Amino acid sequence: MSFDPSQVYQPEADTFLLLQAARTEVLPGDRVLEIGTGSGTIAAGLLEIPRTRIVATDINPHAAVCAREAGIDVIRTDLFAAVRGTFDLVLFNPPYLPTLPEERIEDWLEYALDGGENGRVVIEHFAAGVGRILAPGGRILVLVSSLTGPDAVREMFYLQGFSAVIATQQTVEDEELYVFRIERSGTAA
Repeated sequence: MSFDPSQVYQPEADTFLLLQAARTEVLPGDRVLEIGTGSGTIAAGLLEIPRTRIVATDINPHAAVCAREAGIDVIRTDLFAAVRGTFDLVLFNPPYLPTLPEERIEDWLEYALDGGENGRVVIEHFAAGVGRILAPGGRILVLVSSLTGPDAVREMFYLQGFSAVIATQQTVEDEELYVFRIERSGTAA
């Protein structure tokens, strides 16, 4: 496979909103995992925080190469399937665009965009499994769009034993972007 930068999700408003929230949330010494790192912009933006260990994942081989070139330790895997250990902070800018089967492009970039018919298919898989890699007292930041149904996403995490509050939000064109701060229920600040 030869590296193709056109197959990597390039930083957009959602990337920078999650990076801003992550910089506010991360603490020196945190073990941080970014799921679906894409270009590596978010993980790279946290490298200067003292004693912070940052690892990223992406299913897309082109994204893994791009993030490695940005100085990020990357595991090529689906979500966190090949991840061992626990993390204090998990970051995720998931594919959240509602996508009908006939709208699929069938390339590597599609993994960054296609949220399934309701925009929540990948988020649902993430919510169901993230508890395995979350350290006690750990926090999760997930970006969602008004197109995705933020209330449905919050309910999805609630059903998995988490509470979710809006950490920040921003209007971009015809949608609202939200970053949820998520913790195990009973530990929310």
